[in-house]
Amino acid sequence: MTTLKNLKYTREHEWVLVEGKTATIGITDYAQKQLGDIVFVELPEVGRSLDQGKEFGTVESVKAVSEIYAPIGGKVTAVNAELDDAPEDINSDAYGTWLVKVEVRDPKELAGLMSAQDYDTYCADS
Repeated sequence: MTTLKNLKYTREHEWVLVEGKTATIGITDYAQKQLGDIVFVELPEVGRSLDQGKEFGTVESVKAVSEIYAPIGGKVTAVNAELDDAPEDINSDAYGTWLVKVEVRDPKELAGLMSAQDYDTYCADS
């Protein structure tokens, strides 16, 4: 399992990278390995408001459908449309394949997320 030190993580296996007021969100390497071959991704429309911890989309694999939860609240400013034609990109590069970009509403919400080290421990204990 791979984790990146510059990201924050959720217990639901999403990652987030905040740069200025923009949060880039994806699912972790651990999550994509658990799901197996990803065949479909359902994402919100640009302009939708996300609330931290609430579902905003789904990832479908040959094994199961899994909900995606917002690690941080804000307004969706971009959706990775390339996933419509190539959802399997998540399997080949979970951290290089983002799902949505969000304009951060409250940066303090990051305080409740896990560091890479904490996430590694969390996954090892699961």
